[in-house]
Amino acid sequence: MTTPAHPSKALCSLRHLASFAIAGALFGASLLLAGCASATSASSSKPGAINAVGTENEYANVLSQIGGKYVQVSSIISNPNTDPHTFEASPSVAEEVSHAELIVQNGVGYDSFMNNLESASPNPKRKVIVAQKVLGLPDKTPNPHLWYSPKTMPAVAKVMASDLSELDPSHKAYFQARLQAFDASLKPWFEAIAVFKAKYPGTPVATTEPVADYMLEAMGMRNLTPFAFQADIMNGVDPAPEDVTLEDGFFTKHQVKVFCYNQQVVDSLTTSVRQTAQSAGVPVVGVYETMPTPGYDYQSWMVAEVAAIEAAVAHGTSTEHL
Repeated sequence: MTTPAHPSKALCSLRHLASFAIAGALFGASLLLAGCASATSASSSKPGAINAVGTENEYANVLSQIGGKYVQVSSIISNPNTDPHTFEASPSVAEEVSHAELIVQNGVGYDSFMNNLESASPNPKRKVIVAQKVLGLPDKTPNPHLWYSPKTMPAVAKVMASDLSELDPSHKAYFQARLQAFDASLKPWFEAIAVFKAKYPGTPVATTEPVADYMLEAMGMRNLTPFAFQADIMNGVDPAPEDVTLEDGFFTKHQVKVFCYNQQVVDSLTTSVRQTAQSAGVPVVGVYETMPTPGYDYQSWMVAEVAAIEAAVAHGTSTEHL
């Protein structure tokens, strides 16, 4: 506009992990079909269910996995063509927020429009979970894409289960059981990260924005793109010409093994940079701010991103669209 695996698993192939994750996702899907609300729509009313909102669809997806059949979940930002940084809430969004008993949002200024909506419809019983606060991060945290960090969702999901249990104490054991299942389902992602870090330590990468930076760091990669350049693109500011030249040089001089490109929000400059990478034969991997749908839950999305980066580094394969 980012857990260590057991050492004996270090040689496990990423494709095997991806297959494991897909199997886990199918199991998760069967749970959701058993009565869980959609992570992107609250169109089907469920009498007696907790009304909940995940501002971004990745948070809504995890919330639906924890809440199951006792929670009706909707998401505010779910369109992959929407720029989350410039999103403007509609009256229908305000209406959703006004009825919400539980809201999960990112924080760090990424979805600050929610604060105004919540203030406009005060509810002393409403619970609001802000990932930034759960992680104890300052307001000036430079990279707001917190869901790419392996630390984020386990911590946020734990608070989700706790708050749901307070709103519906009779189903506390149910929420806790689903939390444990969710935590277990993250292991393929954690293992994929650890395997990559062991096989390809210090792999140089270039990016347009800091979308997946937390995950790239966890994978042991070296992001050569100056953060000033990433922040300018993220904030819609023209980067300094020397930074653009430096970025292009990473490709023409073959200094990086992969280019992680924000597939969701593009402009003429980022398109030009991508074309430079392609012309130089540097594989491009599309990363997303909003979870691609349909076909993914949060866990399988994260594993797919790691698998795409591994394919780029190991085989020179581009995966511009998941």
